[in-house]
Amino acid sequence: MRLQMSPEKLMPNDQNVVQDQPPKHQFETVLQENNIGLRPSVRRASHKPYNKSSLSHPLVNMSRRKTREPKEETVTLGPAVRDGEQVFGVVHIFASFNDTFIHVTDLSGRETLVRITGGMKVKADRDESSPYAAMLAAQDVAQRCKELGITAMHVKLRATGGNKTKTPGPGAQSALRALARSGMKIGRIEDVTPIPTDSTRRKGGRRGRRL
Repeated sequence: MRLQMSPEKLMPNDQNVVQDQPPKHQFETVLQENNIGLRPSVRRASHKPYNKSSLSHPLVNMSRRKTREPKEETVTLGPAVRDGEQVFGVVHIFASFNDTFIHVTDLSGRETLVRITGGMKVKADRDESSPYAAMLAAQDVAQRCKELGITAMHVKLRATGGNKTKTPGPGAQSALRALARSGMKIGRIEDVTPIPTDSTRRKGGRRGRRL
């Protein structure tokens, strides 16, 4: 037994379904009039093709990223100082008979600004403690201090000390003289050689070193 259903039940309830579709050539005519959805050969002759080299296209302008130009910043070393005001540092000169150390710190002594030794200026080991090596080291120290804005120095001079010699080496005076001649203002000069109140036994034995 065959069931016969009415055509109304066979059709879906969706109202958006278009029952009568126009032929395909009508769609092409509508698209050609609106100039959309067609190949370039089918479009109107009045339409100008897109030129890739032109930058006036909106998509090209959107795709270009804006690059920030680097700003030039001037870096000033050292503290901000008024005109005519002296900026003090502390130079620690350790002059032994083997080498001469010139070590510049701030007033607290915690921050090292520059440190140069006589051995950095000569090649021969015997010349490390010479006045010439100390003079070259002091000149480099003064130049670096001027770059950092240090214009004056307090001097702390020391020898080996302890149970050894309390006399500074030959590079002490030449280093101090070179700093003054390089344009650095000298504040107070202090001898900080460690002198023991009681110390360990000095080497050499009871009868001293035999020469």
